Amino acid sequence: MKSTLLKCSLLALVFMVSFKPNVQEFQGQAFYFSKSTMDLGSWGARMSEAQKKKVQERLKNRLEKTFVLSFNKEESVFKEEDKLDAWAGATDSWGKNFARGEQYKNVKEDALVQSQEFYGKQFLVKDKLQAIDWKMGTESKQIGQYMCFKATAMVPTAELTWYDFSWSNLRTAKQGKESDSTKVTPAAPEVKMTEVEAWYTPQIPVGHGPGEYWGLPGLILEVNAGNTTMLCSKIVMNPQEKIKIEAPDRGKVITKSDYQSTISEKMKEMRNNRGRRRNG
Repeated sequence: MKSTLLKCSLLALVFMVSFKPNVQEFQGQAFYFSKSTMDLGSWGARMSEAQKKKVQERLKNRLEKTFVLSFNKEESVFKEEDKLDAWAGATDSWGKNFARGEQYKNVKEDALVQSQEFYGKQFLVKDKLQAIDWKMGTESKQIGQYMCFKATAMVPTAELTWYDFSWSNLRTAKQGKESDSTKVTPAAPEVKMTEVEAWYTPQIPVGHGPGEYWGLPGLILEVNAGNTTMLCSKIVMNPQEKIKIEAPDRGKVITKSDYQSTISEKMKEMRNNRGRRRNG
């Protein structure tokens, strides 16, 4: 009898050791609301409060956005949720040319792959992740059910908005060429920096975050940078339906710097064409 019980016990132990439960891969989704403010500058100084409010309402579709970050331990995909223009009842076609496309990050391989569409042409931007020298703080606060800790960093502004376009970039480039033509040694351009404040939670121990932000010992739930705040409104961990986390693969492969040059050249060409039509 004892021998039979011993055999049964041994068989049960072997079964328990060899049995591997079908544990779902660790993954989750974080939903973010992004809000930016717009400095109207000297142009705004000549406007009434009613006019300012009207402009802000018209640009609401560009200043307020929602995003979803899908992630596992090493990879993440960050993309904007489509939203109709509040005034036109259609997607913002102009803003789409300078909006952030679907962004894949692999923190283990230090890889960025981002899909960008510019005036109907598809690009696949492949580059390294932007290195961020985080300064860890001791401040903490609660965001939803998660305890978060503060970290700060100074990041080159151009690295946070490389997919966007500013006419000031063309003016800077033009000034540089004029200096070269007059044989004047141009001064090294000042690198504009943006102060970044991030709040991360060690309760979700992954190095991911929204947009260009990553590299902290926990998921980043809030970011304040320049005139923009991104705040996580909901987190779903290990959903029943497996999340597809893959890098985009369509478009002309290009680096971030080459993509910026492509945009600048195209915008310069459009500006010159408009000038010729006016003069003609």
